[in-house]
Amino acid sequence: MPDLRFDGRVAVITGAGGGLGRTYALEIARRGGMIVANDLGGKADGSGASSSMADETVKQIIEAGGKAVANYDSVSTPEGGEAIIKAALDNFGRVDVVINNAGILRDKTFAKLAPEDLDILLDVHLKGAFYVSQPAFRVMKEQNYGRLLFTASGAGIFGNFGQSNYGAAKMGLVGLSNVLAQEGAKNNIKSNVIAPIARTRLTEQLLGPLAEKLSPDCVTPLVVYLVSEQCELTHEIFDVGGGRYARIFIGMNQGWAKGPGQPATVEEIAAHIDQIRDPAGYIIPNGIGDEMRMVANLMQGK
Repeated sequence: MPDLRFDGRVAVITGAGGGLGRTYALEIARRGGMIVANDLGGKADGSGASSSMADETVKQIIEAGGKAVANYDSVSTPEGGEAIIKAALDNFGRVDVVINNAGILRDKTFAKLAPEDLDILLDVHLKGAFYVSQPAFRVMKEQNYGRLLFTASGAGIFGNFGQSNYGAAKMGLVGLSNVLAQEGAKNNIKSNVIAPIARTRLTEQLLGPLAEKLSPDCVTPLVVYLVSEQCELTHEIFDVGGGRYARIFIGMNQGWAKGPGQPATVEEIAAHIDQIRDPAGYIIPNGIGDEMRMVANLMQGK
């Protein structure tokens, strides 16, 4: 298979000043892509700001013979998102790839979580991805080409103690990507999700001895493939970390129905709960249409 190239393509990467984001930026640039390296340069909890992190990524790319510009706008406001995409258009004239990677952590148990610790996580992770992707999506529609990638987490997809704010924000990104995969289909815009497990400044204190085997470099190959022109996948989720690559999917089973349009009693639900939960015969819906067809088929006794 020939090398996957990004010649003439422009990639916007948020949180590109270190960790996962920097590895993505360096690899796509090495393959010919032009990079907008966005990073506010704040601390792990979202406080503070600095230009040094994005600047270092750009420096490394340019020294290696690539093309890149730094951007320091916050993803957490509509104005910031617009400015990030404007940086790509002003410097390179187009936007082909958006990797939503910026993130922060404020872990607390649910009972102790303050409203501001929820708000800032939603602002950076969920709203931030929305604010950056929306202006890019408009450009991609005009180009009839685009690749979007969202960074979710097992904390949202599967659950993790002490991360209700983080998990809620991350699972929201799955819903956002699923919709954009459908809305972008006719314009060759693909949208996918990763749930990475990697040693970064946000996670290295949480991973313990396992951190040594969880280099960000293990995540990068999948990310670069998913945002390449050769990738035709969309509406998918991938678990990635430590050299392991796997698909995560949301399935729906056949379920049980009393009869077409007939409400069950509470006692009937209790009696049939095993059938309602039985995963046999599941499907992986590509959208709400598949869900409705499953319901219609069951109502018709198929």
